[in-house]
Amino acid sequence: MVLSWKQKTPNISIFYSSELLPTSAFHFSISLVPTSKVPMAQNHNSEEQPLLLSGNSKRANFSEKSPWFLSLAKWTLKFLMWVILVIWVCAIFFFCIGRDFLQKWIKATQGTIFGITGSIFLGFSAPILIIAFLAFIYISAFPGDDFEKKKSKFPRFRLWTFPVLVDGPFGVVSATEFIGIVLFIVYVLWTMTYYTVENTEILSKEFIPSKEKSFLMLELTGLRLGLIGLFCMVFLFLPVARGSILLRLIDIPFEHATRYHVWLGHLTMFLFTLHGLFYMISWGLQGILLKKMLEWADIGVANLPGVISLSAGLLMWVTSLHPVRKKQFELFFYTHQLYVVFVVFLALHVGDFVFSMVAGAVFLFMLDRFLRFCQSRTKVDLLSASCRPCGTIELTFSKPANLHYNALSFIFVQVRELSWLQWHPFSVSSSPLDGKNHISVLIKVLGSWTDKLRDIIRSYPDQSKGGSHLPPSRITASVEGPYGHESPYHLMYENLILVAGGIGISPFLAILSDILHRVQKEKPCLPKNILVIWAVKKSKELSLLSAVDAQSTCPSFFERLDLDIQTFVTQQTEPSLEEGKIEQTESFPSIFMKHGSHMSSLVGTGNNLFGGLYVVLSTLGFIVLFGFVQVYYIEKFGIYQWWYRGLLYTACMVAGVVFFGGVVIILWHFFEERREKHEKLGASNENSNDVAEPVLNCEMGQTGLASVQTVSYGCRPNFEELFTNFSDKVGSADIGVLVCGPPALQCSVAKECRSQNLQRGRKNHAIFHFNSHSFDL
Repeated sequence: MVLSWKQKTPNISIFYSSELLPTSAFHFSISLVPTSKVPMAQNHNSEEQPLLLSGNSKRANFSEKSPWFLSLAKWTLKFLMWVILVIWVCAIFFFCIGRDFLQKWIKATQGTIFGITGSIFLGFSAPILIIAFLAFIYISAFPGDDFEKKKSKFPRFRLWTFPVLVDGPFGVVSATEFIGIVLFIVYVLWTMTYYTVENTEILSKEFIPSKEKSFLMLELTGLRLGLIGLFCMVFLFLPVARGSILLRLIDIPFEHATRYHVWLGHLTMFLFTLHGLFYMISWGLQGILLKKMLEWADIGVANLPGVISLSAGLLMWVTSLHPVRKKQFELFFYTHQLYVVFVVFLALHVGDFVFSMVAGAVFLFMLDRFLRFCQSRTKVDLLSASCRPCGTIELTFSKPANLHYNALSFIFVQVRELSWLQWHPFSVSSSPLDGKNHISVLIKVLGSWTDKLRDIIRSYPDQSKGGSHLPPSRITASVEGPYGHESPYHLMYENLILVAGGIGISPFLAILSDILHRVQKEKPCLPKNILVIWAVKKSKELSLLSAVDAQSTCPSFFERLDLDIQTFVTQQTEPSLEEGKIEQTESFPSIFMKHGSHMSSLVGTGNNLFGGLYVVLSTLGFIVLFGFVQVYYIEKFGIYQWWYRGLLYTACMVAGVVFFGGVVIILWHFFEERREKHEKLGASNENSNDVAEPVLNCEMGQTGLASVQTVSYGCRPNFEELFTNFSDKVGSADIGVLVCGPPALQCSVAKECRSQNLQRGRKNHAIFHFNSHSFDL
């Protein structure tokens, strides 16, 4: 038997042929076909064996033991990066007690053309850049796709998947995150205590009036708070770089790292605000507040740029608070663009050698931002757009075959007809194995942006029929990404629980589709037992499951994979009268503006060779430019103003990225275009555009995911019962729990995971590993 494809036309099942529309315009289904021309696989070739076999059949062996020298090189690189990281973190955290060593370091290294600025840069910024260079080598040489090797023989706790805190201001916090939070709190408290004692000892030796001592104590305390805030700012910019090689190295996707940026942002701005307040209180008590705030000194810190930088930071901070961000997202988004003002005027405030402490982290962010800017200039073809009856929009974008992503990736989408500045993140709903040349997202209509998008899509039929004198609506889209996990961790567990709320099912559709294709294509894939728990408000949302239901399953597949879908309709006590009827999906394939363009491959998660060259050449360009400016301008003309040197330093950073990195980007762009033309030429010879291969053979007509779906009305999922039953079913094993939904749902699931793990007293009890796949800005 073979698989057939089902076009998006109700109740019509047809075979796929080259004459049909691209796969982006299709759902899939199974139908009967005579088997005379399609013999069943009988040979013992490992390439023909499915990965997940039933019974006691032998598994395909996907992991071979690496040569000893490769393992040695891998661990040597990893050890070297860890050593550099530990030394760098210790230099920051123990700065207050290591200033004597810093003085010796400056004396030993300031003889270069870069002077003191170069010495401080080498100590505080160079280490993180060196780690970034080594990370490109590590990821390129040792890609993390060996799922069988990563599987543990016995279930065990993991700090990064064990939820410790589930209620509170931080949301769900894993053990690893909790340790990080505690370390930062201890660092701030310990450092401030040390500085307070030191300030008291310094002032006790000064024979000045107590009133002046109070003023000096306020200003010294403000100075120390500013220094601690500066070090926190180093970590602030690292998680906000979407395609950062550092995030890829430790396999933290940007949607997770965003919360670290939020936490560090609160801490950094709290410290900077106290820094400014202590100075302002001192100046106010002395009656020189306005004079000092407007002061722009040439030697030492310039106060006015600091006031401007702090004002920009406060605007970003206030508008990023959760109540404001939720109700006024556009206000939050637009004011956050003030980060440019914040950084530039901070450099003018402290000068070049102080700013060089944070320059490495800021430089990595600038590299990512410029690369995203270049990628986002491309107008991407929208292959199809669909408005589903459940209030959901499906968009399918064109992408190059060499731009890879996984089922847990997400992209940022901009529609210029709606806004030139707004970028919205969406989880992909398609599997990378659905087709090489497209990527799809599902968008829930919530808010003005999505309302307007739906109106544009729906307005096309009326305008195209001549009912309007206006030209047909067009969508000019740009896409950034894809971003996400370096390794698809949903493939690393034999047992999976997928918990979704409403549109949160979208990434899980991609996961289910991915697993179906991997089983068929014999690619690495561990999952054998999958429980999907899906909570929706109304039964009309159940139609979302058709995005995977169309691929269909069959009994032969369920011998290899135990799949159970538990759906809960919370705001209905019984099925609606319309349930079960086929509701028309408004689909508009290939009607929008055609630019002949697909998503750009210029992304941090793309080509590792060019990505590494981009970082290295930009860094070298920045260093060369600053050395040139130092020798032929600063020293030659005796430039001594701190603020001006800080401006020149920042300009060299920008020029290094734009001019030197720009050369790599141009070469990268031409390389990808040439490779694409070569691939298109090869594809044209095979007369195939974007054809996903059949998923499974089946002897029973159209049996889809509905056959394994149980729908309950008027109730919410009982996680304790569901998790306990699943644990009893799989026995002593690791269970990966993935959640995508609102914060309340995440907290409920995390609480149950923690409870189950803490009660692991019963024999053969499983361990639940909590993973969140929710992007909550």
